[in-house]
Parts: sequence; C-alpha cells; structure tokens
Amino acid sequence: MSLQFSVLASGSTGNATYIETDQHSLLVDAGFSGKQMEVLFQLIGKKINQLSGILVTHEHSDHIKGLGILARKYKLPIYANEKTWHAMEGLIGAIHPDQKFIFPTGTVQSFGGLDVESFGVSHDAAEPMFYAFHHEDKKLALITDTGYVSDRMKGIIDNADAFVFESNHDVDMLRMGHYPWSVKRRILSDVGHVSNEDAALAMTDVIGDKTKRIYLAHLSKDNNMKELAKMSVQQTLASKGFMSGEQFELYDTDPKNPTPLVTV
Repeated sequence: MSLQFSVLASGSTGNATYIETDQHSLLVDAGFSGKQMEVLFQLIGKKINQLSGILVTHEHSDHIKGLGILARKYKLPIYANEKTWHAMEGLIGAIHPDQKFIFPTGTVQSFGGLDVESFGVSHDAAEPMFYAFHHEDKKLALITDTGYVSDRMKGIIDNADAFVFESNHDVDMLRMGHYPWSVKRRILSDVGHVSNEDAALAMTDVIGDKTKRIYLAHLSKDNNMKELAKMSVQQTLASKGFMSGEQFELYDTDPKNPTPLVTV
C-alpha cells in the first residue's frame, strides 16, 4: 500500500495537489476553474469522481476557485476548519450540508490507513492551515502560504519523506518590481509568503534521514523564476552542508502542468 502524490499545479495563479493510497484519494485545494481541474486530472490519468474529498487550506481564490464547481458536479465532501468555512461561504456558492465537514486546525482526520494532520500557518487569511499526510511509515508534508516557518510547524513536518515547500519570491526581484509598496510589504511580512532563502533556511531544520524529495511550490509569477528559486535554495542549503542531488532531490512545480505522480 503506497502513498503517491502529484502537485497538479502551483503558483500565484492557482494551486492544487493530489494525494492517494490504495484505498483513498484526496485533493488539497482547487485553485483553478472546473475545466482546468478536469484537464489536470486527465494529465495524471486520474478521475475527480473517485476522490474521497477535498481538503481546503484557506479561502484565497488561488486555492478555492474551482472548489464549489467540483463539489457540486461530483458530489464531493469538503473539509475545512470553521473560520475558513465562514470566510469562503460567499465565494464558492451553495454546498449541500451533507458535503460540509469541519476539520479543526491541529487535529487528525483518518481516511482508511491515511492519517491527515492539519496545522496552522501564518498567512493573511481567516485561519490558514496546511497538512502532513501519514501512511504506514511514510510522511508527505505540504507547507505554502506562510510568512515564516515556526518551530511548531517545523516539529510537525520534520523529517518528511517528501516536502512540498513554499519558495515564493526572490526578495530583490520583489523589492525592485512593479507591485505597490503596500503589496510588497504584505508579501514580506510575517503573514505573507516565504522567500527562496528563508525557505531554504527552514528546510535545513526539517530535512532528515528519510527526506528524499523536495518540491519548490507557490512561486510568484512576477517575483521569481524556477531557475532562480532552485539556485537560491541549493546555494543556501549547500552553505549549511545539505547537498541536493546527493542526500535528496530538488524538484520544480509548474503553474499549469502537474508533476509526475510519484510514490513517497
């Protein structure tokens, strides 16, 4: 019984991740239109109507754009904490009460042999949270949309076999870019997004003997590039004695295309 996943797409324009075991499959966020989500599933050879449910991280549009459409069309259960439900109710349309489930922050929901652990992050949303997936002796940790990675977060995601880790922006690109200063200040704040360098520094505290895969996610369309993110992260990791390509592999994610479905 294996734990598999694909980052269906990730970036400032939309986010969605697919996770499955032999018994259950889950979608984390649906940040694209219903049609786009269907295309992404086709690209990995999976079917939306076979999902056990959709887990929501927070109510920003790049995470819930297609949520209501998919839930209604495929009669899917949605899991989110209470504050996120309140924040997104006017954004996703009517959802049948039988499909609405409360998943409190800091708790574990079990789907057969797949245990999903939720944990709070620091972002300018009602009550943002991300997830660590535990199956047999494997762990997959998802953490994006946070202004910093606290010791509490690190303790939960520590020594995961695979990470999907925010590497949102290059600080110099952001500072020199065209965004209004109010937006720049928000992104750089403790409730914004993690930069390439800060992501790598956080990784040095959580990479363990089991860690084999790290995916750089939620890259800004305007303030980052894949090559720059990977180079910055590699350099910072190397300065702390962590060598990608030897101890673990570093992977890109894409704003429009899925990563290959892999086994953790």
